[in-house]
Amino acid sequence: MNVSLREKPISDGRKSLYLDFYPPILHPDTGKPTRREFLGLYVYAKPRLEIERQHNKETRLLGENIRAQRQLEVQRGYYGFLSKVEENKDFLAYFHELAKKQKAEGTFKGSRNNWMSVYCYLHLFSEGQLMAKDITEGFCRSFREYLTSAPSLRTTKPKLAHNSAVGYFTIFKTSLKRAVDDKILAADPSQKVKRLTRKETQREFLSLAEVQSLARTECDLPDLKRAALFSALTGLRYSDIAKLVWSEVYSDETGHYLRFTQKKTEGVETMPLSDSAYKLLGQKGTDTEKVFPRLAYSAWQNQKLQTWAFMAGIHRPITFHAFRHTFATLQLQQGTDIYTISKLLGHRDLATTQIYAKIVDQQKRDAVNRLKIDL
Repeated sequence: MNVSLREKPISDGRKSLYLDFYPPILHPDTGKPTRREFLGLYVYAKPRLEIERQHNKETRLLGENIRAQRQLEVQRGYYGFLSKVEENKDFLAYFHELAKKQKAEGTFKGSRNNWMSVYCYLHLFSEGQLMAKDITEGFCRSFREYLTSAPSLRTTKPKLAHNSAVGYFTIFKTSLKRAVDDKILAADPSQKVKRLTRKETQREFLSLAEVQSLARTECDLPDLKRAALFSALTGLRYSDIAKLVWSEVYSDETGHYLRFTQKKTEGVETMPLSDSAYKLLGQKGTDTEKVFPRLAYSAWQNQKLQTWAFMAGIHRPITFHAFRHTFATLQLQQGTDIYTISKLLGHRDLATTQIYAKIVDQQKRDAVNRLKIDL
């Protein structure tokens, strides 16, 4: 690759300075080959005065310095100087705005807070100074490794959980794609940086007897009880139950069902409802009214959930998501095939659903191992 400083005649007896790249390089914005970069500098074609000759000398020297810098940049494959993106923009400030927007627009508190958590880790890792031009492939790799050993922002935990690091790095990669769309970055430097791999975790679920016990036990928050049992009978996530409105509930000669858009995947789903699940919906309201109007994701609500479980005789930590796991596990135990369960859960990948099959397989193994005889 050779970069040359050249001059092109323009109006008023001047010449414009530009750089000539040979062979041509790909423009980062258009993806098309180009050979020229105009510098916005000019010299006098026929200088007559000493001030004009001095101007030409200094301008050509400046052009030569830029040429030498470009020679080094193109040799290492960097063509961002051709782009109209704002590479001198403060990326931390840009990311903070993205996080605030996510917090304002998102309906699921966990997702909203995760963006803010990533901002905190990014701020710590970069020591509060991060320009868009500093985000390279190497930076992305280093930040990924940092997350795997970073301290937890919670005082109760010494280290960031691995699966949290997986989600945080995914959010970081998402922010880079948006930065390209917003002309903050010329290209996504994380394209060749692999995502972190999620580790399998113990999925807490309830037995059918425990679900029955919960149904017979009073809860301080009736809507929370209805929603939790509804999740156990449908497999719906909290985020989808919380936003469910009556216009998404249908009944016809075939029975009852929901037609809604999943919050997480944005996929349009049709969910058949059992009679038991339909009864949990309660008295039908107007189309725009929420089915579970008094749900409010919070630590206080989670505590009420745990208290309700304790009163029902369940003495282990239970989260709302455990009811979704319960639906999948009970369906497998009742003989429902894995493909049908995957569709009911709205999974895009069958491998995600197969995790529940492993749980049931282990239960079978534990069951046969309970029978022993002396030989």
